[in-house]
Amino acid sequence: MGPAQAKDQNKMTLDDIPDHDDLSDALREDRPLHKARAYRIRFALDGLKFRKLEVPDPVPLGRQILAAAGCNPDDNFSLFAILASGDFEDIRLDEPFDLRARGAERFVAFQTDRDYKLTLDNRQIEWGKPAIAGAALYKLAEVDDDEAVFLQKRGGTDQLVEPDDLMDLNEPGIERFITAPRPDATCIIVVNSRPREVEDRHVTFEEVVKLAFPGAHDPNVIFSMTFRHAASKPHAGELAAGGSVKIKKKGTVFNVTRTVQS
Repeated sequence: MGPAQAKDQNKMTLDDIPDHDDLSDALREDRPLHKARAYRIRFALDGLKFRKLEVPDPVPLGRQILAAAGCNPDDNFSLFAILASGDFEDIRLDEPFDLRARGAERFVAFQTDRDYKLTLDNRQIEWGKPAIAGAALYKLAEVDDDEAVFLQKRGGTDQLVEPDDLMDLNEPGIERFITAPRPDATCIIVVNSRPREVEDRHVTFEEVVKLAFPGAHDPNVIFSMTFRHAASKPHAGELAAGGSVKIKKKGTVFNVTRTVQS
């Protein structure tokens, strides 16, 4: 092979390098990162609203990640990697972070001169604001519909945290949050356009019929029912006699019709 042919073959090899490799894809496919011109991660600023971000190096410095996100590294930013365990790891400006080995695809930065420490199910989390929304805790916890987040109270009853709550992190010490089964509470469903209270997160076909058409019924009466906005999957459909559906705390809708067989 002559020098010109070798040069052309090398050029073709460089041209075959993809524009980027996505860290999410690599983790999902349980494979190492491919050689690429850039590496795609997920980045969020001052919260957990992540967007795709490309960095040019598989072992970027903290300041390179911030710069790729359009943040000036000298403007008092704190940067954290969210590890596969759910723990937050502090990344310093001139500290390299090996994307190929750490199993982290999400990074969050805060423009702040102070970090607030908390734990969630014993996972170490550092937050860059003096308060954290309940919705952020639920997103970090990845709980099911029948579970909830609680603030642990020493010597007292743990406090239920709802997604709409804003939790103050200014208290002395480390705030400790846990997840546990959600306590039973009254749920509001809508039956034939009217709100109705039920005590269980699961309702049966027969219970909904009683709410829609109270009292005794002629044996020739047949009921049919549809639902939507349910917690269970599918979230909408038809419910037959003897069946049940898992409802949301508020907003599951049922429509019940009755017909008389001749």
